[in-house]
Amino acid sequence: MRIENFSGPVHLPGGSGYDDGRRAWNQAVDQHPAIIAEALGPEDVRAALAAARDHGLPLAVQSTGHGTLVPRDGGLLLKTSRMAGVEVDPVRRVAIVEPGALWDDVLPAAAAHGLAPLAGAPSVGVTGYTLGGGAGWLSRRYGLAADNVLAAQVVTADGRILEADAGHHADLFWALRGGSGNFGVVTRLEFRLFPVERIVAGVTMHAFERAADTLAAFRDWEQPDTLNTAVFVARTPDGGRMLGVRVVAIGEHEKALAPLLSAAGPALAGEYAEQPFEQAARALAPEHPPTALRNSFEYAAGLPDALIAAILDAEADGIEIRRWGGAMAAPGGPAGHRDAPFSVMASPAVDLPHTTGGTFLNFQPDPARTASAFTPANHARLRELKKAWDPEGVLRPSHLIETE
Repeated sequence: MRIENFSGPVHLPGGSGYDDGRRAWNQAVDQHPAIIAEALGPEDVRAALAAARDHGLPLAVQSTGHGTLVPRDGGLLLKTSRMAGVEVDPVRRVAIVEPGALWDDVLPAAAAHGLAPLAGAPSVGVTGYTLGGGAGWLSRRYGLAADNVLAAQVVTADGRILEADAGHHADLFWALRGGSGNFGVVTRLEFRLFPVERIVAGVTMHAFERAADTLAAFRDWEQPDTLNTAVFVARTPDGGRMLGVRVVAIGEHEKALAPLLSAAGPALAGEYAEQPFEQAARALAPEHPPTALRNSFEYAAGLPDALIAAILDAEADGIEIRRWGGAMAAPGGPAGHRDAPFSVMASPAVDLPHTTGGTFLNFQPDPARTASAFTPANHARLRELKKAWDPEGVLRPSHLIETE
């Protein structure tokens, strides 16, 4: 099989580069596509889409493969890793990035101008993260990454190269901001940056015996939007358990944190320290090697005593309870459930009572639960837009919006 008018490398089974190209960061996926194409620009993306249509192949896009959940066996795997340009406009406070860029590329480019993105882990691809919603360290103050996208260049399933923003192809623009790669292949994103140079951030560890009281305090605590916090329980190498509190704060924090830290008791390890945002982002999500995703993620409308007890009784290596709300609750694109105040993420996956049934696309490893990442109204609208923008079903991301 050949791809006409494609300028980047192409790999077929058995050929040089095929095995490296087919691997995803998520090692739970062992995929064997019919062909792998490494795009060098939008015209290559257009050519790959044309080949997929002509040969009746499903097409999936992959940069790092953190979000790859479904093996694209027998399909066309379009790699965008070589398209990794990053440009920062400090006057407008925006970044313009290509689809292969990582947060590791954007963080220093923004920091050079005293700015910060709504970043995830540095090793994660910017575009996949953003199209899946993007809940970052600064999102309680500034919102989801998807809601801060200003414009996108998109190659549609029928081969058009479009500029989508609030005034052009507004329905497509809405769908892209949280609907994953169902509606076109994004070849450029433009999004807001924020004047955050330094933050207070860190993790402290506490006695596990304080966990129930700390989670109860977390439930009742009035948290300002300038704080992003999570309480977690984790197993230690010797089989014991500890309680942790993670904090990201913009500005004053000590008074606001006092009720939570009083419940947690003395810190046995760790600290919170003022530091550059770029440094904190790397420390809070250090790079780790590819692994098999095995977590579960659920929203919770509250933290009743029964849910707290189930969390503390669960057989998991780690369970994180995170505060949502703040600017993430503001209306925006289709991503997430804006009224959910808490989330519970466990590894390995556990079933817990008193959760809502809703989830968040970036954190949901089960492609069968894609619909649960949206409100019913938003999912219905996404289905109609999938039919309109990809009527032949060429685009097959892991989180597929089903139309049948």
